[in-house]
Amino acid sequence: MSTGDKIHNTGDKLKGIVKETVGKAVGNERLEAEGKADQAKGDLKQAGEHVKDAFKG
Repeated sequence: MSTGDKIHNTGDKLKGIVKETVGKAVGNERLEAEGKADQAKGDLKQAGEHVKDAFKG
């Protein structure tokens, strides 16, 4: 997995954490849900990169 991919995937996850936290703080369920979705997207991309790395090695 390239460093750029790691940074991007971690960025998606962190963005999701921030959105979820802000959504909870202001009572915005939509923003909270978007945050959870962004976190899942980052996790899924990260898992995909791990699978690709496993087949390369």
